[in-house]
Amino acid sequence: MGRFRGRSTTVLKPKSTHQVSQIMKWCYDKRIGVVPQGGNTGLVGGSVPINDEVVLSLSNMNNVRSFDPISGILVADAGCILQSLTDYVAPYNHIMPIDLGAKGSCQIGGNVATNAGGLRLLRYGSLHGTVLGLEVVLPDGTILDQLTTLRKDNTGYDLKQLFIGAEGTLGVITGVSILTPPAPQASNNVILALPSFNNVLPLYQTVKRQLSEILSAFEFIDRTSYDLAVKHGQGRALSDDEVAGAECFVLIETSGGRREHDEEKLSDLLGNLLEADKPLVNTGVLAQSPAQFSSLWALREGVTEAVSKEGKAYKYDISVPLSSFKDVVDGTREHLRAKGLLHDKAVKHVLGYGHVGDGNLHLNIVADAYLPEIQDALEPYVYEVVASHRGSVSAEHGIGAMKTHALHYSKSPVSIALMKKIKEIFDPRGIMNPGKVLEHD
Repeated sequence: MGRFRGRSTTVLKPKSTHQVSQIMKWCYDKRIGVVPQGGNTGLVGGSVPINDEVVLSLSNMNNVRSFDPISGILVADAGCILQSLTDYVAPYNHIMPIDLGAKGSCQIGGNVATNAGGLRLLRYGSLHGTVLGLEVVLPDGTILDQLTTLRKDNTGYDLKQLFIGAEGTLGVITGVSILTPPAPQASNNVILALPSFNNVLPLYQTVKRQLSEILSAFEFIDRTSYDLAVKHGQGRALSDDEVAGAECFVLIETSGGRREHDEEKLSDLLGNLLEADKPLVNTGVLAQSPAQFSSLWALREGVTEAVSKEGKAYKYDISVPLSSFKDVVDGTREHLRAKGLLHDKAVKHVLGYGHVGDGNLHLNIVADAYLPEIQDALEPYVYEVVASHRGSVSAEHGIGAMKTHALHYSKSPVSIALMKKIKEIFDPRGIMNPGKVLEHD
């Protein structure tokens, strides 16, 4: 995003867990800070060296160690690119349980370290559930081998969970054991235009009830997000006449075992929605081909690229109650207008999109440039709004360097104190990704 600039003189690219262990032992003895780095696609500065730390790149550790096509359990080096793993398991009729816009460059170790969410969480859950085991090099060079392929292991503390989402502050993930689900035999999607945001939650309830086991994604896009995606060539699903009265849009994806069955369910859903006495939707487009399937997804996934083409983005990745999505976006817009910042020379757009299925709103403020007055207007305002809803200041992007000062809006003093104690146990010399997640005392 151009917001974070790192300082480092040294990048190390080990090819094995043993080499990572040697590097960490050396740095531990010399008290040299280390920043583990995967695909470097994060949005909160978590992989950026702040004070001339050594950058430890996992990109040369990119081998699949094993795959069991019966159980679907994949064991891979942390530096494997997510798209490469997706391609590897595809011939075995399996898919990765995680799907991200950055899948062409992000790495599975970084995905796990940041507990990345993405587009499949509604169907397959978070990495806390699909990761079965980890191999981790601790700050002093000790190799913690918990690279199990067991789905059930009830023997004491589940230590791997501490490293999922720790953003490299407790150790370096070098190997991942992950459960890959069977590939759906049929996938389809539909985009719906809604006259009012108030219809989103009733629609979600209806869709869950009628599509049940085949529902895999339910994505929300407000009108500004849709218009920017279309403006910057990310797809056009509906005609100008069809979108004329739409306040927002919903993209629904299904994944099932038989195409005829799934298409019948979707057709029945559309018929029921459009023929109701008080329709929840104005219109809808059901994908009729693989190309149209991709085009509909491009509208949702392309919002991020469209925003980057439009200007500099302040991105807030928050968890709030579904009912408050629109209130948060509208409230932020009015707050910036009251500060005199909502005009073409400062803030151009305030928009929201995200994952309705897991309560994750991506609040984006698009400006011509990163300006102190915009930053001061947004923070702590956005975080205070999140706290008022008992939400999370980070739903899936993590804390990194960007949000260490905001952690207390989502975590209690007791929770933060325990996190610091855990950090002290694993990293008593404070060399692991210093300045990330937890503020220095």
